[in-house]
Amino acid sequence: MDLLAVPAPDFEARRAAVARHAELAVPTGGLGRLAELGVWLAAAQGVCPPRPPARPRVVLIAADHGVAAAGVSAHAAGTTARLVAAVRENTTPVAVMAPVAGASVRVVDVGTDPAPEPGAPDAERHRVRAGSGRIDREDALTEDETARAVRIGRDLADEEVDSGADLLVPASLGVGATTPAATLVAALTRTEPVAVIGRGSGIDDAGWMRKAAAVRDALRRAKPHSADPVALLRVAGGADLAVLTGFCAQAAIRRTPVLLDGLVVGAAALLAEKMAPGAKDWWLVAQRSSEPAMDVVLARMQKEPVLDLGLRIGDGAGAMAVLPLLQMAARLLAETATADAGGDTGTDATGDAAGAATDDTVPA
Repeated sequence: MDLLAVPAPDFEARRAAVARHAELAVPTGGLGRLAELGVWLAAAQGVCPPRPPARPRVVLIAADHGVAAAGVSAHAAGTTARLVAAVRENTTPVAVMAPVAGASVRVVDVGTDPAPEPGAPDAERHRVRAGSGRIDREDALTEDETARAVRIGRDLADEEVDSGADLLVPASLGVGATTPAATLVAALTRTEPVAVIGRGSGIDDAGWMRKAAAVRDALRRAKPHSADPVALLRVAGGADLAVLTGFCAQAAIRRTPVLLDGLVVGAAALLAEKMAPGAKDWWLVAQRSSEPAMDVVLARMQKEPVLDLGLRIGDGAGAMAVLPLLQMAARLLAETATADAGGDTGTDATGDAAGAATDDTVPA
């Protein structure tokens, strides 16, 4: 696949936001990370002050993974469909939190096994296959399925942006998904398997050992393709990971800010950055995952998560906790009085002067 052209966020809007923060009637550096969030949002929107996100959208990609049959998850293989139903019944964490954060949730079943009944939402249009191949023994997808899945991800991003979404949250729902995600991260970064394997859904020591063996065998198959993101998705990814990769890349192409949350999305983002260099400038990492592979992702993309909530779920719930902070950051930049309006700036009450917001403080 040819490299995709990604526009850069608006440098002038970013510079204007940094300058405006320097004028606010608050102690120097007093807004801390909230100032950085406002600057990032201004650059992504191309306007200063930025607007609070008005139509944030969670797009939850669901699929089963053949490697779940190896006992790498605390959940039984093939149970993803029940989790999809729970999202649609508004009883999962992200579905509960989204209305509080002012977001809406769309769940797209791209590869559960068995396939959904005819007439179910997206039953045909966005389906790739019923479950991905068991990556420790066989390819996850065919070449045609991989290309179709990436294209579906790009189409989904287009659909959401065209319908008015001004901030996107790609998310994952799938039993066993952290196993291919960890494999992809290890292959891309040449990291040893033991350094990327976590507890995922809450597996015990025996489950961790089974997962380690599965990642080791899958990585042996994936290593020859480490320079080719599409080939990696075919050999060691899955329908959901390929869709999420296309989604993250296309969101950047469409100049739309993205909140990343969880290892599966993080692995897809790492592939998307390789496929579409510069895409990472449109992304913010919502919260630190407990999966060790996500630390590798963060180091490679030079990102610092906004929060550390200790979450082990990748359904976008962590991003919902960050959305109100982005809305506050935008309003602070727009509505806080400036020193010229009669406020005061300088050191805080202890006389400690924190560093003023500069270009270097903004998340990459």
